Amino acid sequence: MPSVIPAAGTLPWRRRGDLVEVALVHRPKYDDWSWAKGKLDPGELPCVAAARETEEETGLHVALGIALPSAEYPLLDAEGAPARKQVHYWAARVVGGDGRLEHEIDEVAWVDVATAHARLDYARDRQQLLALVRASRDDMLDTWPLVLVRHGKALSRSSWKRDDRRRPLNATGQAQAQTLAGVLAAYGITQLVSSDSRRCVQTFEPYAARAGVRLKARAALSEEAHEQEPAGACELVTKVLASGRATAVCSHGPVLPDLLGMMARRVDTSHPRAGWLVEELSAAADSKMGKGEALVCQVVGRGDQARVVCVERITT
Repeated sequence: MPSVIPAAGTLPWRRRGDLVEVALVHRPKYDDWSWAKGKLDPGELPCVAAARETEEETGLHVALGIALPSAEYPLLDAEGAPARKQVHYWAARVVGGDGRLEHEIDEVAWVDVATAHARLDYARDRQQLLALVRASRDDMLDTWPLVLVRHGKALSRSSWKRDDRRRPLNATGQAQAQTLAGVLAAYGITQLVSSDSRRCVQTFEPYAARAGVRLKARAALSEEAHEQEPAGACELVTKVLASGRATAVCSHGPVLPDLLGMMARRVDTSHPRAGWLVEELSAAADSKMGKGEALVCQVVGRGDQARVVCVERITT
């Protein structure tokens, strides 16, 4: 079997009046037009690589939106042996950067969809463009992320004799928190809301320090408060949905099923894969998610109109 070379990239997009424009990149080595993309570094998650490669190739900082169809095609690996390249793609919004070109790219062109379709050199790249156009047509492109996180691995309860709310992450959990910081950066998170338990707060601390985002600790997301008042955590997330801000919420295994069930009820029923989205959220609820795991919900609208249009489950 040919080896698989994992890669990731984005389709940066913006609106100009009634038109959607996307950013193509030109590679002088191949004299071709395609999407910003590149191979994963060892141990790197695809979503993190997609944002990193886009910045390296275009000089633009992006925040990932909905996942788009992946592409897979044959090529030769570094030793000249047959292999297959698998590229994961996301729609993305530009949130910063100076646009300075540094890596293998000599031009970035913002063009309308029709021009992009004609200019792309590879038929496989048109599949992502078509999915982006369909999402825009169906009002499912302009999204914001709500990321539900289970805290990283902590010291065992049996080894901790003090207040359980003060139980910290162990070395594995600390490493998960560092990995999670890259994930939250890729999705452009601007608000952190955590259980006030130490292991949850520590799960978000690396990203809070990296991004300069204030971390809000809330007792309603803790195991203890949830046992006393189960509705409190959902009420808090309802406020997040009303805000429409790119938010990550960290809580515990016993609390997350209620939050995931709440998000399942927010799935857009007109979505062609609505049943699958509900199943993904329900499966995560049934398993209570693994420690250090994140579930990314891309949401359209806010408040009572907020609806989930994309779900990704990420293991750190």
